[in-house]
Amino acid sequence: MPGEFEYIAWLRAQTPADPRVLIGPGDDCAAIATPARAVLVTTDMLMDGTDFILSEIGPRRVGRKAMAVNLSDIAAMAGTPTAAVVSVAIPRSESRPTHPPPSREGESLPSPLAGEGGESSSRERGKVTRVGKRRPSSSLLSAPSPARGEGKDNPPFPSGRGTGGVDLAAELYLGLREVADAFGVALIGGDTNSWNGPLVISVTALGEATARGPVRRNGARPGDWLFVTGPLGGSILAHHLDFTPRVREALLLHEVVNLRAMLDISDGLAADLNHLCEESGCGAVLFADAIPVSDAARVLSLTSGKSPLQHALGDGEDFELVFAVSLEDGAKLLASLPIPGLAKIGECVDAGLWLESAGVRQPLAPAGWVHDLGE
Repeated sequence: MPGEFEYIAWLRAQTPADPRVLIGPGDDCAAIATPARAVLVTTDMLMDGTDFILSEIGPRRVGRKAMAVNLSDIAAMAGTPTAAVVSVAIPRSESRPTHPPPSREGESLPSPLAGEGGESSSRERGKVTRVGKRRPSSSLLSAPSPARGEGKDNPPFPSGRGTGGVDLAAELYLGLREVADAFGVALIGGDTNSWNGPLVISVTALGEATARGPVRRNGARPGDWLFVTGPLGGSILAHHLDFTPRVREALLLHEVVNLRAMLDISDGLAADLNHLCEESGCGAVLFADAIPVSDAARVLSLTSGKSPLQHALGDGEDFELVFAVSLEDGAKLLASLPIPGLAKIGECVDAGLWLESAGVRQPLAPAGWVHDLGE
């Protein structure tokens, strides 16, 4: 039966060399070449029972989401992702929790491992509702390394699809790699532990700003036009697990127009737009009939008691980009439509958050996801 160090050796064998990585896994720290421009740093933690249900979706999709949400943050600042470190707390097999049925549409990333157990479009999609004794262990990628590529075709864990902690960790890594490889991101290290609790994974991603600099949330002005990069709502039906980070779209937009403010929609359109307005010191009005609503939001509305528009405004985890540009740049985008699905959804105003429908403007509550930190 393979143990911890066999697992680490297998991980090392799977991790390709990268010219940007001066010191890779195996030392106490990794070292990467200093980029020419500002370094972007972001981190996100995902937890079983809060951000996903492991027993329903499997560890590979967890790995994909864990990497993708971080790259979405890099996209939100129009940067290029370069590297990532990963820390995981693996549940021991005998203590792995079971969850009750959850009460929280999606395109797929290129799947280079589809022939090795990758997700297919026919696989049952998982759902999740967000709810509000450590054993010393070696790093996720820290052990004497075998020759690069050694063991890749005959690893100590043939598929990573078993129920043990090592098998779970192997499949988790493969999911991380699918997304990292799709965007040229080097996995340069991390930490792995096991415990008597649910799966927890934290990814810290690094990126590089473009020559125009990072796009922040604080540059929108009254009169600016607001755009979104794709349809919104109903992410619980699968999109929150299988979305593609809008890295390429952000870089293209950054080339053709002056992005005054931008962020990715994780908490919900209304909530995240409110964040942008607070940072920019302005307000916004959204045009109800212009907001692109996903097919999943329409399906969900059949049983949820909410309208498709309400889902688009508040569901969250769409991971599309919402951004502000000048009127002139907005007209340029509408004339050229450089990105499929790009839509003008509103305008920045002096103050307040508003929804306009049939010529009537009403206050819009910044509804969306908020972590409950307790008393």
